[in-house]
Amino acid sequence: MSLLPHSGKRIVFTGGSGLAGSYAISKLLEYGHKILNVDLTPLSNPDVYTLKADLTDGAQAFNSLSCHFKLTEPFREPLQTPDAVIHFAGIPRNMLVPDNELFRVNTMSSYNVIESACKLGIKKIILASSVTTYGVTYAEGDVDYPSFPVDESVPVNPMDTYATSKVCMERVASSFARRFGVDIYVLRIGAVITPDRHEEAFRGYVNEPHHWKVHGWSYTDARDLGNMCHLCVEKDGLGFQIFNATNDEITNEHPTEEFLRMVCPETPFTRVMGKYEAPFTNRKMKEMLKFQEEYPWRNQSNFKN
Repeated sequence: MSLLPHSGKRIVFTGGSGLAGSYAISKLLEYGHKILNVDLTPLSNPDVYTLKADLTDGAQAFNSLSCHFKLTEPFREPLQTPDAVIHFAGIPRNMLVPDNELFRVNTMSSYNVIESACKLGIKKIILASSVTTYGVTYAEGDVDYPSFPVDESVPVNPMDTYATSKVCMERVASSFARRFGVDIYVLRIGAVITPDRHEEAFRGYVNEPHHWKVHGWSYTDARDLGNMCHLCVEKDGLGFQIFNATNDEITNEHPTEEFLRMVCPETPFTRVMGKYEAPFTNRKMKEMLKFQEEYPWRNQSNFKN
């Protein structure tokens, strides 16, 4: 993806010290955006200030979104309303904390960020949701996807607390977008693959494809996730939207429909799929945001099958 000239935006990024957030922030900086990171732990990036905040506290969330982006003596820039908020903060999966704590943290932090942004007059909110909302990744046992391709119109029906917390966030976002008339774009992110994990991850994906139904035989490159965030920041006027934030292609060497008919013979198809199209399809993002992946997995694979 080429770095086209544009005016950089002021973005509050929550949870930027995490794995996905740190790569996304690095990409956003390449586009000239100014970032304030809001997290409980610092980000090791000298170009980004980290404000420590507990976003489950509504007052801390509100103040985090109405804050200077850098500490100077004296402050050289007046307080300004951010152009956008990108919310990645939260518990990133099940069984890191007890279920009730995961639900509390994820739902309260997302509610507080969305409400604060809307009431502060911030017109663009981007939220990190998950493909786990489709209900297979953390199911109680093996269940099938409702249909292929898995696009944003497929019903979300998870059994687990993590994915349920993301569904709750999406519903809150929809209501606030309708109430305040702002743009809120939800990214249903796949399994995030960072450059240092690429070889290990795709060796498993390619050599043992039958094991990866839980990831929908799809993935999200951490650097392309930053590109997706940039496109969301730049595209105005779409209201409330949900996008599968995944890369283009299935994570093994088999043509997509041939493979899916073999491993999920009872699952119907709602349309003809591209030869290697990812089962968690990103077609909507490509059409509405003009996403073009910069890091296709086949161009980066150095291992032998």
